[in-house]
Amino acid sequence: MTDSLRPILEDHVSRGTAPGIIGVTGTPDGQIEVVTAGDLDADAIVRIQSMTKPILAVTTLRLVQAGRLDLDDAVEKWLPELADRQVLRTPGAALDDVEPARTPITVRHLLTNTSGYGMMTTPSPLQDAMIANQTQAGPQPVALGAKEWLNALAELPLAFEPGAGWRYHHSFGILGILLSRLVGGSLDEYLQQDLFGPLGMVDTSRTVPSDQAHRLPAAYRHEEAGALIEIEPAAGGFYVAPAPFDLTHAEHVSTASDYAAFARMLAAGGVHDGQVIIEPELLAQMTTDQVPASAKAEDSFYPGFWDDSGWGFGVGVVTNGDHAGRYGWSGGLGTDFLVDPDGSFRIVLAQVEMGPELFALLADVQ
Repeated sequence: MTDSLRPILEDHVSRGTAPGIIGVTGTPDGQIEVVTAGDLDADAIVRIQSMTKPILAVTTLRLVQAGRLDLDDAVEKWLPELADRQVLRTPGAALDDVEPARTPITVRHLLTNTSGYGMMTTPSPLQDAMIANQTQAGPQPVALGAKEWLNALAELPLAFEPGAGWRYHHSFGILGILLSRLVGGSLDEYLQQDLFGPLGMVDTSRTVPSDQAHRLPAAYRHEEAGALIEIEPAAGGFYVAPAPFDLTHAEHVSTASDYAAFARMLAAGGVHDGQVIIEPELLAQMTTDQVPASAKAEDSFYPGFWDDSGWGFGVGVVTNGDHAGRYGWSGGLGTDFLVDPDGSFRIVLAQVEMGPELFALLADVQ
């Protein structure tokens, strides 16, 4: 498997897709191999961005199986800021063209991106308002601390009735804040105790310790002419500790070996070294399409997303074609993982903003 991955990575480095790429293959018998191409070391700590979402999903499901949470609990129990929501009559309506929400936002809505909050993919008054109050998601790190971000989001109406539509991203920021309030302390410390420690994920966190900053590579973006420009410095910037503010709603950094341990657990049916991390019934829900057809609007994400894909809890799911049953997700700075039904998995870690070049790399690996 590694022999087939290495030439793909080396080819893309030579083409200028990324200065360096790390690839990981995992086999059904539990073997893991890591390969590198270019100037990215195997032990680099990288910004995984939205590959944080599956981690939060697993953390949530572990709390469900421990009896501390129910998938259909209303989130206002922990997040009173989100009680008594107003809903736009249509997603593109004026901000005052609203009606009261008929149903509360639930934990399930957060896991499935159907809460009513999320990225607006077409111009609208709500999109303008999100840009103005710094809650619109983009490639840059979050601009507000967790409490300020949630308060700003709560000032806005929902794009749709909870459960009736799908919009990406913001539900998981809300979920992070909910989890921190549920566990009653630092979510980072809880994750270290409950998940990262048992899996041996020693370098996964929201920031890189200052004494490990030398392992954080620079991040890049492709200009229109194809040249790479630096957008985050090596060994510095937003992701180096100490955090600028509360990042409970933000995303993680990780390593190839750390995320491989996480992917291997999922591929092994939720089991790690004989310990059940996620019970089979919950893992099955996480890794199969949980979004009703009525919620899959064409403009809810990029064109064609729903043609052969669905969404489980924190992961995209292939629903048709040769790879039906495959699941995984990407991060906006060129990271990706996928797990196949046979128990094999792949991880790709680059530090270049998603665009045509990175999509081509991921397509070749997939």
